Amino acid sequence: MKKIIKVLSILLIPIGAFGQLVPVTSQYILNPLTINPAFAGNRGALNVSAFFRKQWVGIPGAPETTSFIADAPIMDNKVGVGFSLISDRIGVTKETQMVTNYAYRLNLGKGILSLGLGAGLTTTNTAWSDLIVLDPGDEAYLIDSRLFVIPNFSFGVYYKSGRQFGGFSIPRFLSYNFSSDKNKYTVQVDPSQYSYMLMYGYLFDISEKVNFIPSTLITLTTGGKFLMDLNGYFTFNDRFWVGASYKTSQSFAGLFQFQINNQLRVAYTYDYDFGKLGSYSNGSHEIMLRYEFRYKVEVPSPLIF
Repeated sequence: MKKIIKVLSILLIPIGAFGQLVPVTSQYILNPLTINPAFAGNRGALNVSAFFRKQWVGIPGAPETTSFIADAPIMDNKVGVGFSLISDRIGVTKETQMVTNYAYRLNLGKGILSLGLGAGLTTTNTAWSDLIVLDPGDEAYLIDSRLFVIPNFSFGVYYKSGRQFGGFSIPRFLSYNFSSDKNKYTVQVDPSQYSYMLMYGYLFDISEKVNFIPSTLITLTTGGKFLMDLNGYFTFNDRFWVGASYKTSQSFAGLFQFQINNQLRVAYTYDYDFGKLGSYSNGSHEIMLRYEFRYKVEVPSPLIF
């Protein structure tokens, strides 16, 4: 049994360290700050957002993520600052991320270029004692792990001009290895472990009250694996948004967003995994609530820009 517990610790603990340090959700397009620190302050006003994601409903121990995100421009819009607090629970493993973001904004003709840096800490621990054992006496091996504190740094570039927007980011500069024998993490800088994210989109006018916003997110992950998200959203009278997203990681998502008034909006996303997980889960659900601290957002599209 001791050997089994040790194997489980090798398999499960790194999931928290590697998989959730870059928490890309279906609603990243509603707040690119989660994947690119250069987005801080680009909405032109202080805004706060709350997200909750229930992933792979029907699978015990599936991830649950709660996020609180705020950002704002300062110094006459020349600088943007942001803060993210993200809490993840995966099975009996819990993680909390605290990330600060800084972006410096440059006027380039008709566009604005932002250069961003992010720095934060992730705390993680595994409550093995919450597991249910089948054999008497095995509970003696279910000893909770101690609390680990892991640093993280990120870099990003974000550009917007008129109706187009785009960005590039490296969301994690440090990589980690967990030693079950020593019960600790080792930190290293290894460019071969970097993930690279490239995002681009454009706003088209369909009619006076209807717009169409296609966008894509391309990710090159560790080991050279290539992932792509293809997104398309329609906006109606700048009040209601409906759209869909296809991911090459074998999932499909539908998004609905409604602006209750000029400051408050709510959004809902449903994901369906058509890979192997789709046979065991009832999809994933995500909701967002955002408040803008000014009467009107003076941007081409309140959805993304």
